[in-house]
Amino acid sequence: MSGKTEVVVYANPELLAAAVAARLVTRLVDLQAAKGSASLVLTGGSTGIAVLDQLRRSPARDAVDWSRLDLYWGDERFVPADDDERNEKQAREALLDHVPVDPKRVHAMAPSDGEFGDDVDAAAAAYARVLADNARPEDHGDVPGFDIMLLGLGGEGHTASVFPESPAVYETERSVVAVRNCPKPPPTRISLTLPAIRRAHDVWLLTTGEAKADAVALALSGAGEVQLPVAGARGQRRTLWLVDRAAAGKLSNVYLPPTA
Repeated sequence: MSGKTEVVVYANPELLAAAVAARLVTRLVDLQAAKGSASLVLTGGSTGIAVLDQLRRSPARDAVDWSRLDLYWGDERFVPADDDERNEKQAREALLDHVPVDPKRVHAMAPSDGEFGDDVDAAAAAYARVLADNARPEDHGDVPGFDIMLLGLGGEGHTASVFPESPAVYETERSVVAVRNCPKPPPTRISLTLPAIRRAHDVWLLTTGEAKADAVALALSGAGEVQLPVAGARGQRRTLWLVDRAAAGKLSNVYLPPTA
């Protein structure tokens, strides 16, 4: 069961990052007011990290009770903990080291020099256990019903680290998988699967640039998820596409704001 799909277009990447950061603050505050806590799945990539950087700079960031926020990742590069390619390191530098998060509620995927060494399958299985341990009875399964999941996408249509026609895109049972031989470096990763992604209440897809325009248009026109995995990233309540004018360039019937 998928919720409604919406598309919001911003004039340029800078406006998108600032606007998404503001939208995120508002939504997290509302969730915490309604139920005491919230859960957020972070994404890497230039746009996802730019949003976190804008959030750190925003005076409104202190409206969020960071101690009552559970943080997860949609995927991770399987590299050492101090590697600049690591999504967790980038997120900590952009935001998490600057706000009072509860370390017990920051659920990072294991690095390649962590407790599982270079065994990426064991690291993926361990993250699946983390998800299962944090799922509640009302989630009806072994994945939490994430409040908000941030995702990016590649020009060929991948999201998280689920690539077109890869073993991960066919996975229907496991919530987290090891990914090898990725077509873009680094080649080894850990990723949530599409069924796990679809446990989120809201999925926010963030992307910018003309190189993403084909993938955006195809995903919104009903492409299949095997060839275009981002088409399978849908929220139970809402799927929100947050794109800039260039990435929306091949969409029809969508208002495009004037270039700032």
